[in-house]
Amino acid sequence: MSAVAPPSPAAPHFAPPLQKLLLQVADAVQGVQAGQSLNALLARCPAELRPGTQALSFHVLRHLGAAQAARKLLAPKAPPAKVDSLLLSALALLWPVAEPAYADHTVVDQAVSAARKRVPASAGFINAVLRRFLREREALVEAARRDPQGAFNHPPWWIDKLKADWPAQWQAILAANNEQPPMSLRVHAGRGTAEAYRERLIQAGLGARLLGELAPQALVLDKPVPVQQLPGFAEGDVSVQDAAAQLAAPLLLNERPGLPPLPAAPRLLDACSAPGGKTAHLLELRPEAEVVALDADAERLARVQDTLQRLQQRATLKAADARDTAAWWDGQAFDAILLDAPCSASGIVRRHPDVRWLRRAADIAQLAQIQAGLLDALWPTLKAGGRLVYATCSVFKAEGQAQVDAFLQRCPDAELIPVDGFTGHLLPLAHNEAQPGGASIVDGFFYALLLKKKA
Repeated sequence: MSAVAPPSPAAPHFAPPLQKLLLQVADAVQGVQAGQSLNALLARCPAELRPGTQALSFHVLRHLGAAQAARKLLAPKAPPAKVDSLLLSALALLWPVAEPAYADHTVVDQAVSAARKRVPASAGFINAVLRRFLREREALVEAARRDPQGAFNHPPWWIDKLKADWPAQWQAILAANNEQPPMSLRVHAGRGTAEAYRERLIQAGLGARLLGELAPQALVLDKPVPVQQLPGFAEGDVSVQDAAAQLAAPLLLNERPGLPPLPAAPRLLDACSAPGGKTAHLLELRPEAEVVALDADAERLARVQDTLQRLQQRATLKAADARDTAAWWDGQAFDAILLDAPCSASGIVRRHPDVRWLRRAADIAQLAQIQAGLLDALWPTLKAGGRLVYATCSVFKAEGQAQVDAFLQRCPDAELIPVDGFTGHLLPLAHNEAQPGGASIVDGFFYALLLKKKA
């Protein structure tokens, strides 16, 4: 999944009438609960309502567990899905937060109006439930938080898995998942430094901080803005990319002790390349490289082409399943491979708050099987003495360290090269730095650098 600019909460005097937004948000919540991604649902939303719908959907999905726990207390028998999704959306907006987007009376009034549009017979029921919630809010919030799903706004299986994987950090990870993420930028390495671009931002009235050694080309904006406001964005001077995702390209390309050097014009494979941020970063760092960008989804591969076109870069794009090497590989071995494998996206939940409600416990084992298949298929396409970076935007160990440990057992010619600060699991609260307001800088990722030993 790509890193996107996080939406800001919708302000009542800038947004369309809340009634219209609530109907769209309720449709989105119902769709997510039925297994549809929020991105796909937003694409069907009327253009004039999309920004407000996205902002409120993000808020509702971050508080959906609490809203569900409260609704069970208020109405133990769930109403029909259309009514329930509207009720849950309103309860999430009424949940106590530091800066509510709307006044309580506005939420109740507009939710009832929306109910009259959606299911007229439900208007009285929704009015009664919401007014009771407001009367008893303190007690109901306290009771809802005794339910783990209500306390942490994640499904119980997800909470249990994090407890098992990260017994000391699981609560901090869950809290980070409910933050509004910062907007991070990657300055084009061939066009200037992060410090120089920061000066351009200041001249444009935008504040940002440098990340230094963590990600030398990275900046974190004080406040998210539309990309059109970023100086030189259309010309390719800068891209939006989380700081954790910016570690992939230098991990693959930089020379390190124990690694044979790459040739002057290395042949590189980005095996699961969409939407293209990491492909572009590889070319920024090694513009002389021959890069093959592969993705199983032809529509998503088109986004890679759009990214490269904006940055005035070239790569060979192929739409194919990386595991089916006969369909795409020409037999010429690669010097280095980046495998950013399909995963649960459990490390980027703050950017995609629907993910926690879309995933099921059984998905993790299925995804791990796909990841193992990709590693096994791609390893023969790598030169002896070459390197492969395995990456996932996941904090679950089954998709990270356990996956690599199993691969090393299967492949005696594979050697793990530890790189301090880069390899292993990066948690959302890593590096002990935080944005103003408490938001952590990096998303959750896993990286492993593997050397293919020569015979």
